[in-house]
Amino acid sequence: MREIEIEKMVLHCGGTEDKHDKSVQLLKMISGGKIQSIQSTKRIPAFGISPGKKSGCKITLRDKEKIMDLLERFFVTLDNELSEKKITENQFCFGIHEYIEIPGLDYDRDIGILGFEVMVVFKRKGKRVKFKKAKRGSIPGRQNVTKEEIKKFLESKLDLEIVEKHGN
Repeated sequence: MREIEIEKMVLHCGGTEDKHDKSVQLLKMISGGKIQSIQSTKRIPAFGISPGKKSGCKITLRDKEKIMDLLERFFVTLDNELSEKKITENQFCFGIHEYIEIPGLDYDRDIGILGFEVMVVFKRKGKRVKFKKAKRGSIPGRQNVTKEEIKKFLESKLDLEIVEKHGN
């Protein structure tokens, strides 16, 4: 019951108007699934964002085999290294600057050069208790997946090197 597993992977990309359409195309090309558009709730004039305007898109993947396949391809672009700062409790996040660096993806003129972010969420067995409708329960803090456990998982399952970067 203490064993950890990947719950989901979320790919998201931001942008308004024309860049939003390109972001949707990019995520469809990578995952092949149904894309959700994100609408803004705030006004940010510097970025051309106003309430109700589409400001990004995302897709959530829950198929374990597809997630592991995509992660292996994504980590090749990062030289199989991940900064320790990008790992937190229950999850880790990183960004891909240009999708053309990913093995198996070719440049598409309609999309251009575009990047996206990846978030991977971990869980233990029994997390469903917190979200079910009938007889909902609470989960103790020891059910959370710690930073060290995520590091061990990444090093053992994906042959990833965790790097401690100073500076920046």
